[in-house]
Amino acid sequence: MNPLPKRGFSIQIFLPDGTPDGLRIVEKSNWTGCGVVCPRSQFPDAKGRSEFAKTGVYILIGPSVEGDLPTIYIGEGDPVRPRIEQHFARKDFWTSLILFTSKDENLNKAHVQYLEARLITLAWEAKRSVIDNGNSPQLPSLSEPDIAAMESFLEEMLLIYPVLSLTAFEKPRSSPPTAQLLYLKSKGIAATGYEAAQGFVIMAGSQAVTRTVPSIHRYLIEFRDSLIQKGIFVPEKDFLRLSQDYTFNSPSTAAGIMLGRSANGRIEWQDKQGRTLKAIQESSVRQSLS
Repeated sequence: MNPLPKRGFSIQIFLPDGTPDGLRIVEKSNWTGCGVVCPRSQFPDAKGRSEFAKTGVYILIGPSVEGDLPTIYIGEGDPVRPRIEQHFARKDFWTSLILFTSKDENLNKAHVQYLEARLITLAWEAKRSVIDNGNSPQLPSLSEPDIAAMESFLEEMLLIYPVLSLTAFEKPRSSPPTAQLLYLKSKGIAATGYEAAQGFVIMAGSQAVTRTVPSIHRYLIEFRDSLIQKGIFVPEKDFLRLSQDYTFNSPSTAAGIMLGRSANGRIEWQDKQGRTLKAIQESSVRQSLS
């Protein structure tokens, strides 16, 4: 049986203060959940809202020194306001937060502990963030219906996080049969990748140089180091091997990481015929206009 096609859905984002970079209230069609996106600077004023008085699960988000990877902390509260107030006083790294709670107030302490544990596990598996949590909590004991309900709630949150520019839980999807495979060959290494909606995916087994050039951007050095520390790059005799498919934010970042130098990914990535990604994209545009 063929899988059912994905259905479209609507997300409503309300701006209470009328500014696009301020507080945002997020709701999804046919879902009882409710999200709040709040800049740290606005939390003292926003914490009086009813959403912060409910049981929920939240993520603190901030920059890190590891290239493009964000730093995140995943937590839960019953209610969430006191926990976030503690983080406001004691954790300096975060610049914004995303909170999810329930409009019908059907979430309890065990529910959000389950969601917290699942999100931490997914973040560790995806390896697309620096996780500030000190440990991975155990899943609480829930009934089978409650587990099913929380997995459904989690699935909805995971659909919304990327819309809010948080991709810490996303793993690269399997390359579709129609994906245009692209190749990178230089200095004795070979890598294979393709463009995807999430970014540029380099496939497991691809090789990267072991040494970087002196002029490389610092963020590429730090990004490479973080990939080694996470076991995504595995040192071999003459190169680094990618242990899993990994999504980068752009073809140029992907090429720079593999080549150990600044690189124009639209030129470096080529198909089997030697056409650059730039040429492929320009050809596609011309065909669509003809």
